[in-house]
Amino acid sequence: MERLHDVWLLGARFSALLESPTMSVAKLSVSHQNYLRAIWNLGEWSAEPVSTSALAAKVGLRLSTVSDALKKLTEQGLVAHSPYGAIELTEQGRALAVEMVRRHRLIETFLVEMLGYRWDQVHDEAEHLEHAVSDFMIDRLDDLLRHPSRDPHGDPIPAKDGTITPPDAVSLTTVPDGSRVRVERISDRDSGLLRFFAEQGIGVGVPLDIRSGGPYSGSVQAVLDDGARSVPLGQTATDAVWVSLGEVGS
Repeated sequence: MERLHDVWLLGARFSALLESPTMSVAKLSVSHQNYLRAIWNLGEWSAEPVSTSALAAKVGLRLSTVSDALKKLTEQGLVAHSPYGAIELTEQGRALAVEMVRRHRLIETFLVEMLGYRWDQVHDEAEHLEHAVSDFMIDRLDDLLRHPSRDPHGDPIPAKDGTITPPDAVSLTTVPDGSRVRVERISDRDSGLLRFFAEQGIGVGVPLDIRSGGPYSGSVQAVLDDGARSVPLGQTATDAVWVSLGEVGS
């Protein structure tokens, strides 16, 4: 099975080399644009292989529909996927996915910084706008925003050449008791959770002292404001937060 997967991957990558090097996201259907970005997103903050079922859950479609789309993307040389195997982006597929990610995150940043949107409002709006804007407009937005490196949720914004500089961060769930951390990224998957964090004053760049929530509680206490206030966080919340580690508190 492993050798079969390697053959599929090699074949897809070879097909990608035969494709026109000038292919852009504008030549893809909206559906295929969404699939490429979804595959990228699933692998960005997780080491788990991207499965068909995970992709179906991400895009909210049936397995059969996703399987058909993967066949077409494989034929285009954008995805390498053998039956029952993991989904991988080819070199060209990755480049187009990153281009879509760049569009999405620049639009989110524009909506927050220039139009006064809240960070919990921008994801769905950007989902619609990213398919309608031109490359020229995205470049102008990038210039207007002075080339931001992170979006409102802390996710890295790819540069025009496709390079990405992710923050050195780990899941808050994995952080030991007594750690001093800085919030680097909060998942935008749950808008209600984003509103909760905003109400509690927890956002990108905020320092936290992490304390145990007590035996068997399944929670931690996130201490803000130099110890003046603490917020209990369950695993649903800590799984959504990525932090950089600082000095360990006493």
